[in-house]
Amino acid sequence: MSDELVPDPRQMRASDADREKVAQVLQKAHGEGRLDLHELDERLAAVYAAKTYGELAPLTADLGVPANLPAAMPQNLPSDRIGGTPGSSVSFAFWSGVDRRGEWVVPATHTAVAIMGGVQLDLSNARFAQAETTITVFAFWGGVEIFVPEDVTVRVDGVGIMGAFEDRTHKTPTIPGGPVVRITGVAMMAGVEVRRPKRKKLKGEQRPELED
Repeated sequence: MSDELVPDPRQMRASDADREKVAQVLQKAHGEGRLDLHELDERLAAVYAAKTYGELAPLTADLGVPANLPAAMPQNLPSDRIGGTPGSSVSFAFWSGVDRRGEWVVPATHTAVAIMGGVQLDLSNARFAQAETTITVFAFWGGVEIFVPEDVTVRVDGVGIMGAFEDRTHKTPTIPGGPVVRITGVAMMAGVEVRRPKRKKLKGEQRPELED
């Protein structure tokens, strides 16, 4: 049978019953303390606005609890972001700035150093040498900003000393099946911010959380 005759499960239309199944999983997660009230409200709004399985699946992907959607809906989607010749393993800014963006290949380990300067790493169009990547940050009187798209799973566990590691990616669900990026390190009197890529707001589009 030709591949053209096989529908993409992500594009299949979801029913009211499917949306209710996902809503129940979210409400249970809230009751267990894994989602706060604000997150629950945001995700429930996305549930009832969803039209396809592809829009529903990411809403419970980080909870480790299946929403019992039809078997045709894959839980792990293949990624075309993995592979290529690794680029530089270091981004160093001393009284200056470093900006990495576009189609670059992130090595398995990358170190970002900002000393009285700034580093910006935009992974929106990046590829990854391996499925799992570690970005280690050292910031002193500086700032590091990392943009992580929705099809990349991010884990932030850095330490702030009179500074902070701030993960703002929780505002939008992660699409499962893509690369995993761990962001760690130390921010001393500095800030490290992890967020979704900046996007221009289209006319009539209601997604202000991506515009910060």
